[in-house]
Amino acid sequence: MRLEIHIRKGRLGIMGKRHLSFITACSIATLLWTSPSPVFGAGEEENVRVASYHKEKLTLLAEREWPERIARYRFDSGYTFEYPDAVRGVFVTGHSAGGSRFNELLELLDKTALNAMVIDIKDDNGNLTYKPEEDSPFYDISQNMIKDTEEMMSTLEENEVYPIARIVVFKDTLLAESQPELSFLQNGEVWKNGRGEAFVNPFLEEVWEYNVDIAIKAAEMGFQEIQFDYVRFPEGFEKRDQELEYGRGDYTDENSVSNRVDAVTDFVAYAKEKLEPYDVDVSVDIFGYSATITEAPGIGQNFSRISENVDVISSMIYPSHWTPYFGIDKPDLHPYDLVDEYSQVENEVLEALDNPPVSRPWLQDFTASYLGSGNYLEYGKQEVEDQIQALYDNGIHEFLLWNAGNRYSENVDYMLDLDLSDIQENVETTEESEEVESNENSSSDAENEN
Repeated sequence: MRLEIHIRKGRLGIMGKRHLSFITACSIATLLWTSPSPVFGAGEEENVRVASYHKEKLTLLAEREWPERIARYRFDSGYTFEYPDAVRGVFVTGHSAGGSRFNELLELLDKTALNAMVIDIKDDNGNLTYKPEEDSPFYDISQNMIKDTEEMMSTLEENEVYPIARIVVFKDTLLAESQPELSFLQNGEVWKNGRGEAFVNPFLEEVWEYNVDIAIKAAEMGFQEIQFDYVRFPEGFEKRDQELEYGRGDYTDENSVSNRVDAVTDFVAYAKEKLEPYDVDVSVDIFGYSATITEAPGIGQNFSRISENVDVISSMIYPSHWTPYFGIDKPDLHPYDLVDEYSQVENEVLEALDNPPVSRPWLQDFTASYLGSGNYLEYGKQEVEDQIQALYDNGIHEFLLWNAGNRYSENVDYMLDLDLSDIQENVETTEESEEVESNENSSSDAENEN
């Protein structure tokens, strides 16, 4: 039997997509004969609170017999993707991934410091964006947006683009209409919000399984990370929870707020556990304001509890989406200030966690003209750079760009003279502290055995 030994070290790149990784024999010996160190630790640098730095995964193979009771299944997609120095990505719809826009986006990533794509695999309506085998339980909800997933993954691998699969979870009009018992009913009909969108019920494990099964298919395709979006109840649910008809599953506590928070958190933990054999990271998109309050009672999002169950947390902090907050009257006019104020709050929240995830916020690369004259800016190079600079100034080095049509601003400097040695210094500090903790745990275990 082969034992796979996974070693995580800090990643550091230089503008380009390739980087050199190494590990000393001493580190290997330490890994083999001591307890494994935590996957993530909180990195810190002077005067800046830093949530976490991602760890590199290398694989060594060694022959060793293990008792059958601890043998574990590990899936290998056959693709090789390296985690970049820091993820700098863009959102890509299924239509873009399967159409001519895909080559345009590849060219954008090739000529800039961008290095990742977040690709729709289950979209906002509940459609799969590719056609699985005809006997797949998801065939009927699939559309042929991405015509050849293997060719797409091979192209991403060849171009060294880090692939992330976006899966919209509880906003799912297709599933709600086909199985109303999994949704919320009003007068016997599937309830929909003002935009005509239906949600499925986070209390029901059948809905969890449905979405995680789709996530597993994405992992088998070769995606290195599964990003769950709309991990929540509908907005304003607390105002209508008593008038709608829906199952509560195992969540029968009289406190409806805690029920919702528990259900959402439990789904994330469930997904993380089920995806563990596929060696993928798990991330969740979350409302930015959730980090500024204890919990968002209506939608069931508790920022800290969700963060404790993921590898990456991606707050949606688009300046246009905030009401007057942080003392900023018209946030869309002040992209740097909004992101700067938010980042300070998020760092404080994540710093309080024992094992914080990587922070990788969603940034705005679109113009919110719907806000009305005098309330918005035309977003372009300067506004995108302002948001990125605010993240860097707060020790956050990963980000994603959102534009629904996948048309991103030109000539943006995504690095902004970022000193990558600062990232490496923090990674090394984190590794040293983890090695010390690992050695201490090993010594303690030895003493207990004796």
